[in-house]
Amino acid sequence: MDLFVNAVLSASSVALFCYWFRYTCLLILAAETPRDYSEEVAESNKLAFLEVRAELRRHPSDLVRLHESLERDFAILAHVLDQRHAVRFDPRFEDVILTIHFRAMSLCFRLTRNNLQEFALDALEEMSVVVVHLANELGERQATAA
Repeated sequence: MDLFVNAVLSASSVALFCYWFRYTCLLILAAETPRDYSEEVAESNKLAFLEVRAELRRHPSDLVRLHESLERDFAILAHVLDQRHAVRFDPRFEDVILTIHFRAMSLCFRLTRNNLQEFALDALEEMSVVVVHLANELGERQATAA
């Protein structure tokens, strides 16, 4: 009986943590800023996430290419933001949460791209929203530093 209770409690704890994590990510991503810097950051860093988002709305066939573009853009933005953190020594909780979320959505894409294309499209859409958020954050930081 104790084993069953422990299993139920553990499963419930994991489920609640996953719910909290997902809700936190959605809250972070839903927050709007007074100005959107994502287009400027995309242009200045030659990022493709705006084109990827536009293509996702048209239900593309080459999902792997879009995934690779988002991975590349994310790596560039994460590197630039890490460089800024190294100067100021203040890694942000939001950045850590969104990095984990991006990696989870990337894994979800890899698992669903062959058989469940709608889920794969949803995962790419969420990945693109994370990249847009990070680009906007970078633009805000550059604007306040100037």
